[in-house]
Amino acid sequence: MRRGKVAALTAAAALAVGAMTVAGCAGTAGAKTTATKSTGSPTIGIEPGVIHPAGIMPTPSQAHCTAAFSARCLTPEQVETAYDLGPLYERGITGKGETIVIVDSFGSPTIKHDLAVFDEEFRLPAPPSFTVIAPTGKIPKWNPSDSDMTGWGGETTLDVEYAHAIAPGANILLVETPVAETEGVTGFPQIVEAENYVLKHHLGDVISQSFEATEQTFAGLAQINAYHLRAAFETAAGVKDGPTVLAAAGDTGAADVELNGSTYYTYPVTSWPDSDPLVTGVGGTELVAGSGGAFRSVAWNDTDNKHIGDGTNPTAGGGGLSVLFTRPSYQNGVKNVVGGARGVPDVAMNAACSSPVFTYQSFPQAGTPAGWYPSCGTSEATPEFAGIVALADQVAGHALGVINPTLYKLAAAKAPGIVPVTSGNNTVTFSQNGKTTTVEGFNAQAGYSLVDGVGTVNGWYLAYELAGKTPPKILKSFLPNGP
Repeated sequence: MRRGKVAALTAAAALAVGAMTVAGCAGTAGAKTTATKSTGSPTIGIEPGVIHPAGIMPTPSQAHCTAAFSARCLTPEQVETAYDLGPLYERGITGKGETIVIVDSFGSPTIKHDLAVFDEEFRLPAPPSFTVIAPTGKIPKWNPSDSDMTGWGGETTLDVEYAHAIAPGANILLVETPVAETEGVTGFPQIVEAENYVLKHHLGDVISQSFEATEQTFAGLAQINAYHLRAAFETAAGVKDGPTVLAAAGDTGAADVELNGSTYYTYPVTSWPDSDPLVTGVGGTELVAGSGGAFRSVAWNDTDNKHIGDGTNPTAGGGGLSVLFTRPSYQNGVKNVVGGARGVPDVAMNAACSSPVFTYQSFPQAGTPAGWYPSCGTSEATPEFAGIVALADQVAGHALGVINPTLYKLAAAKAPGIVPVTSGNNTVTFSQNGKTTTVEGFNAQAGYSLVDGVGTVNGWYLAYELAGKTPPKILKSFLPNGP
């Protein structure tokens, strides 16, 4: 299974895709696949984790980022500004009293130190509480030469640092599991057991999962049910004011990884658990800087961005139609888009490798020193949205449970907390088995799309809207400009 990515963007050549995604529906109406001969060998490099541009920076400098990656890296403050969080912070709404649960295989042995360095650099307060648990067994000894383990280390770093950046007053609970989640069932039983432990002991208010596996890598919903892999989601949904569960929608656009973990499906697919009706699927956008510090959002697609990779890798926000689940009732209003299937994602935040965020990591890794790395993928978007939910939980005074029905009602009412994303797509092109394949995806549009869901967010409004409250009047200097 592929994570909503923590991979490495090379400054010059191929993009190593951090993989943990779920693939979805085949034979989607209006979607087609084309393949043409390619003279080059496949450039796909699948590994678990986030997307990191290869090569570190000694400081989180915009000059370093631009010179190395031809990209504009974003600081936590810029991300906070893009989503209009300043007025919330001014009113003391920082996630105080709430706990964000982050679930990752292996974790990172240096994450507490790394978060402290990150906080000092960006003048963020330490979280009130930062706890690490491994309820399903001892984590294997850290191996700096194990790319699977270090990939999860990068994932953990991004998850923790950007959940905290959005909700700096929230507690962080990092839940580590001893078996790597890949495609198909592998790793999921341990994840579910860990999440059930969290639920049994009432340890958190929002659960962030920056991973997913292609739906077609499971033997149908029957296999998922046989392994009781939905148990934690069902438990969370069955509790009054229970925790909200999120999952990344993936980073390979309309394509996704096959069970072998090294090649892609050549037709449109999507992933689970983001396709689960009890889970909020988080897709990806690109934050484009405008004048006066304002930002706007477009659908994330870096497939043809040769500054990011070599132009032949599927690097875009995941989304599509589920082959496991039928349309849930909260999507009845968008049935013209999803038909009879569950559509994903539900909402989207920044994930683009052309607008990456600064992260700090120092865990031992073969050939890679400690330092600052630009990171991207829906592994960024998911913990960021977890932070938004934590802010809304504080406004409400309790956890919000399954928020999807509320998101779709707000979108239908054109509530200001939901910001439409109307440009871009998740069509991807990649080289594989001596051919160049294009998987036609979906276009962003007002309303709902299979690229960015109902859209992205204006955090000031959405925190109140999710809580069922009306935002108070704010100072003119903090009037939101929207992403």
